[in-house]
Amino acid sequence: MSQDLGSSIPTRANWAEEAVAAHAGAEHLTREEQVLARIAKARARKPKMKEQRITLSHGAGGKASQTLIEAVFLDAFRNPTLELLEDGAQLATAAGRLAFTTDSYVVSPLFFPGGDIGDLAVNGTVNDLAMCGARPLYLSCGFILEEGFPVADLQRIVASMAAAAGAAGVQIVTGDTKVVERGKADGCYITTAGVGALEREVVLSAAAAQPGDTVLVSGPIGDHGVTVMLARGELDISADIESDTAPLHEISAAVLDAAGGGVRLMRDATRGGVATICNEVAVAAQVAVVLDEAALPVRPVVNGASELLGIDPLYVACEGRFVTVVDPAHAVAALAAMRAHPLGTGAAVIGTVKDDPPGLVLLRTAFGGTRIVDLLVGDPLPRIC
Repeated sequence: MSQDLGSSIPTRANWAEEAVAAHAGAEHLTREEQVLARIAKARARKPKMKEQRITLSHGAGGKASQTLIEAVFLDAFRNPTLELLEDGAQLATAAGRLAFTTDSYVVSPLFFPGGDIGDLAVNGTVNDLAMCGARPLYLSCGFILEEGFPVADLQRIVASMAAAAGAAGVQIVTGDTKVVERGKADGCYITTAGVGALEREVVLSAAAAQPGDTVLVSGPIGDHGVTVMLARGELDISADIESDTAPLHEISAAVLDAAGGGVRLMRDATRGGVATICNEVAVAAQVAVVLDEAALPVRPVVNGASELLGIDPLYVACEGRFVTVVDPAHAVAALAAMRAHPLGTGAAVIGTVKDDPPGLVLLRTAFGGTRIVDLLVGDPLPRIC
């Protein structure tokens, strides 16, 4: 099933060749058309690692991360399932359909208002499974601990993981521990993997989005990233805000129950935020995603902190929010299902899917203009998950 879906997706190169060819030799191009043609040409190039060493930008979820994934990992491990580039793999086995995912957590500081690296690791993996439409079942966890790390802190982290697993209805069934020299691991890193059961006959994919679809988000965006940044104490700002880290399996299941086959995609808005998800949809489905700035749910404190940091809340990570793309006939039902759940009381319709310009995300600003929302180039908020 995954292979058939992947083979039906138009490639970036094909789209770019058509776009550039359509504009070739045209002397009357508008400035906007020239910009779109240049973007198309740039995206058609085969990803290539130009850097000789890994930088923090390669872990930010933006352009550098995308290049690293496609030029190094995808190029080496290429297979039809991996090429879909979803957060979790959807696998057909003799025992039924399963979802499988893995993730690593290096957040700094380890403890922050509303959570810590432990519940973040469990919730993040549960959420990746939930975004595949799966019922999370089992997790593994691997710890890389630094020599000298306080046992009391480790016990606190493990207790958070146990509580989060219990709340999500999953079991942590296997794991591993490594200890490295002092100064080599910043205290504690955690890697988790998860398995879930795909019990619904739906295939969720960024490539499934179609013109006319509605884009929704389950609640206020940017809470987690801003909370972690303020917890570092570098800005000397205090604010009444907590991480939104939470398991999304129940609210996502409610959306699937309400909207059924009308749900095209669900993605939790972690690294790179809502903007990155929308760009992934636009490129994979070769559509335009048009967002409404006035409709974006952002808390005032997140807006204020983002202005001080010089970043856009659209790019700030969440750990308990997700974006879903739904066909318009099911949008009202999906929004109602979100708002009926405690984690979705602030859910909102934030945009629509159009057919042009393909591969781009546009934002209708509060001033009545329109601007392109591209992938991040650098890493404005490192080590936030």
